[in-house]
Amino acid sequence: MIQNISFFKYQGTGNDFIIIDNRLLNFKNDTKLIKRLCDRKFGIGADGLICLENTSDKDLDFKMVYYNADGNESSMCGNGGRCIVAFAKYLGIIKRGCTFEAIDGIHEAKVSENMEVELKMKDVDFIKNHGSDFIVDTGSPHYIKFVDNDTEIDVKSDGAAIRYSNEFEKQGINVNFVRIDNNVLKMRTYERGVEDETLSCGTGVTAAAITAYDQKFIKQNEIDVIAKGGHLKIKLKKTETGYEDIWLIGPTENVYKGEISC
Repeated sequence: MIQNISFFKYQGTGNDFIIIDNRLLNFKNDTKLIKRLCDRKFGIGADGLICLENTSDKDLDFKMVYYNADGNESSMCGNGGRCIVAFAKYLGIIKRGCTFEAIDGIHEAKVSENMEVELKMKDVDFIKNHGSDFIVDTGSPHYIKFVDNDTEIDVKSDGAAIRYSNEFEKQGINVNFVRIDNNVLKMRTYERGVEDETLSCGTGVTAAAITAYDQKFIKQNEIDVIAKGGHLKIKLKKTETGYEDIWLIGPTENVYKGEISC
């Protein structure tokens, strides 16, 4: 049966998403369909698909349901979270601030008139050493590797080697290559589910900034990060047990809206 699907295309520092207003639950979870829609040659093309849905909690504004480009429901997506907040503002669900439900818990967010979105991320209790590298969960699991030169790395090949290693193959992990340049993080990310380099990754940017601060590579708690797709900022607060009051800040854009027959 052919169905017409209305959608919006959003991007946040080059991390692009298909977003569907699914408050009436007309769009059903179909792994093959989502994978096709995210395909850049046979579908719309995106790093992931997000459904905005109603929540049963009267104190919250909406629910975010996120699918990777491979069609599977995934862990938290930071840039996707920022984009769905901008979409909620577009729909008139919210004005300047909101609280919403995601797979990793409750998130607060603020959106400005120029569509810059500040998203509060989950608290981080610990950073795990992995040889000379680090592992940190910021709503999604991330492998952080500090490098001297990020431009010469084959992100797809080197990232896949870590992601598909015996330790990480089953659950998967996102792999970030980070260079510090004059107190600015410059980074590139291999994302599981996309299985390739993406232009930006919000949870990855958050993980890299927290790790850099924790290792005293960066001393200020407002950290500028440059991904391939643009500039993001992280604000954080260190506590006795970890990190809290973590904010991911950056631009969003409503690229276009459309309808596709499937």
